[in-house]
Amino acid sequence: MKNNLKVARVQADLTQQQLAEKVGITRQTISLIEKGKYNPTLKLCLNICYAVNKTLDEIFWLNKEE
Repeated sequence: MKNNLKVARVQADLTQQQLAEKVGITRQTISLIEKGKYNPTLKLCLNICYAVNKTLDEIFWLNKEE
């Protein structure tokens, strides 16, 4: 799953650990999401969006071809 989480996290001036603590998951899970190796639930996606002050579209939007 391609996403823009790393860009949004850096723009929010958060480390993987800080973001993980804000949303109640592990740093390793954040890393896997950023690499596209973990498909988060909608609830987790929303919590991440709230934490970095971005919309679902900005972070997790996928084009049809993807």
